[in-house]
Amino acid sequence: MLAAARERGIVQIRINDPAGRDLDLEGRLAARFGLRGCLVAENPAGERSLPRVGELGARWLLENLHSGQRVGVSWGQTVQAVVRHVPEESALDVEVLPLVGGLSAVDSAITGEELVRDLADRLGGRFQRLHAPALLTSKAGRDILLAEPSIGDTLERARRVHVAVVGIGSFGLGSSAALVKAMELSPDEFSRFQLGGPVGDCCARFFDRAGKAVPGPVDDRVLSVSLGDLAGIPTVAGVASGTEKAPGTLGALRSGVLDVLICDQSLAEALLDLDNNSD
Repeated sequence: MLAAARERGIVQIRINDPAGRDLDLEGRLAARFGLRGCLVAENPAGERSLPRVGELGARWLLENLHSGQRVGVSWGQTVQAVVRHVPEESALDVEVLPLVGGLSAVDSAITGEELVRDLADRLGGRFQRLHAPALLTSKAGRDILLAEPSIGDTLERARRVHVAVVGIGSFGLGSSAALVKAMELSPDEFSRFQLGGPVGDCCARFFDRAGKAVPGPVDDRVLSVSLGDLAGIPTVAGVASGTEKAPGTLGALRSGVLDVLICDQSLAEALLDLDNNSD
């Protein structure tokens, strides 16, 4: 009877961890989406959840990153929160690599270029810069830059990282909105892009609600690892905070790119509800 009531949403059982985690939601998300790991930060009413997600993300990273490995990072406020919670002088012999080029339309402090340097400093490791923008005016321009050894080689190393920490964008919000705006798409290009049904992005690579890549004028001009590249990385942790990220995060989960999800309670609940109500 209790199990049936819980299934119908009449009764909810919550197991909270002393470290501020919701273990029940972690288990439900992991089972629903086939994740190898899931960390859900409690977010009591009136408290910002971003620092809690950042703290859990940093703890997860230190527990799963080992000397001699390579780690890749994308961009965004949640990835920045993870990096800022990594203790300085952690003394790991690692190499930190950017998974995506720079974007002048967003705060420079949350771009991959700054985050790789900051994380490498905190870990006591080395880092590589990707001296290229994330967005180009054309596919031909993107391809010319990829042919440059300093850029192509760095991106190839990024494809071969052992661990990746990626932010998850939701279409029309934050860095995802800035990304599309910076492209200055023509009305026809924007219409074609929208027809693909973008709901979110990882590393500036947009996907639809089923997690499928959205091809076309945006994807052709992006300089970053692809969704296929991310799927080939041994361990990819997605980090996100806030219910507004639910559509993008659900798409990312359905893409099969993520092995681990680190988020807050509100987003975790929204994800389960949205998945239940999806076609």
